[in-house]
Amino acid sequence: MRLSQPVRTRIKFCGLTREQDVTDAVAAGADALGFVLWPGSRRHVDEERLAALAACVPAFVTRVGLFVDASPEFVVRASRHLDLLQFHGEESPAFCAGFERPWIKALRMRDDIDLCGAAEAYAGAQALLLDAYRPGVPGGTGETFDWSRIPASLTKPVILAGGLSPGNVADAIERVHPFAVDVSGGVEAEPGCKDSRLLSAFATAVTQADRKRLG
Repeated sequence: MRLSQPVRTRIKFCGLTREQDVTDAVAAGADALGFVLWPGSRRHVDEERLAALAACVPAFVTRVGLFVDASPEFVVRASRHLDLLQFHGEESPAFCAGFERPWIKALRMRDDIDLCGAAEAYAGAQALLLDAYRPGVPGGTGETFDWSRIPASLTKPVILAGGLSPGNVADAIERVHPFAVDVSGGVEAEPGCKDSRLLSAFATAVTQADRKRLG
């Protein structure tokens, strides 16, 4: 059976590109910050920018790097500034496990996806990140998916992504009971530029949903 939901739903703010956004996200209560290392994204940061942003992150906030079918050499170099690796492409379990960092595997919710089979295949992952599916786009679509498709029998912790915002995250937590929620576009003023008010509103909505769940 899927691991029971923790007392507190963890929060990952993804797609950060500016130092001020790192500061604001941490102040809002982020457990993890995501940096997009795929050049096809509007939120992409290069290695130099990653180093500068990662240096702003305080202890006990996890620095996550998002990769899409990157070369092993690039992953190794970027890993120097990261605590956790997030693979969003067609990476094999062996590839994901080939670096000296814990990792999570992102899965896009295609109609024919077998989540339980994927959980078994990617047994070494710390969690599965579930995102909306759009052909040719490995993430950051801003779209939700049918949350009822997530089986209760899933054995891996779930990080729920895809179209989350301050307005719907409480409903998502109530319905899915994820280990963590992941948001990017839903807390932005424009792509790659976070809005401090939306960051705070999102974190507040998560806290309120957890309080309601616990009675």
